[in-house]
Amino acid sequence: MNSSDSNGVSYNIFQDWKANSGNVNSQVIMISYRIAKWARNKTILTILFFWYLILYKIFIEWISGIQISLFAKIGKDFRIENGRGTFIDDEAEFGINCTLRQLSVVGRKKLIDNTFSGAPKIGDNVDIGVSAIIIGNIQIGNNVTIGAGAVITKNVSDNSVMVGNPAKLLKKVYDFPAIEDSEKKIDENDESVSLLDRV
Repeated sequence: MNSSDSNGVSYNIFQDWKANSGNVNSQVIMISYRIAKWARNKTILTILFFWYLILYKIFIEWISGIQISLFAKIGKDFRIENGRGTFIDDEAEFGINCTLRQLSVVGRKKLIDNTFSGAPKIGDNVDIGVSAIIIGNIQIGNNVTIGAGAVITKNVSDNSVMVGNPAKLLKKVYDFPAIEDSEKKIDENDESVSLLDRV
């Protein structure tokens, strides 16, 4: 997870541009984010590009209403459907090919002793719905779908579809390579699928 976060800024920009194809607003946001993250990476760059970081804060965070921490780890192919009202914490991590929608929160949780937990670590191919809240020192597996308005405070295993507040497992969905290069999806709750097909 997050192996692509260490790649060059130009590589991530190219991948994000393709992932957000058809959504110019999201393309601009992700390009701006990648450059700002690069500029914040080293002290000398921060000094040289302080003017850019100020502009980024004004136009992306204040005007667009999207707060993605420059210290968060965001993998390649990160897609923003509509990011207004979105917050991603300093310690949050995303794998590759993740999708985020508006009013979502990925952050730390305040504990009883008034300290804060770690932030979520999100795997690859995770699709997060509108107004989803994912908080705490938790792991979200690969190939997970989180429904609109879901509140996630516990670990989520691979291939899960989570819905509700508090979130509960709706179903498990698996993808298998199939004959003739087509993709076969098997739903655990589908009674029409034989046990042999589930193996």
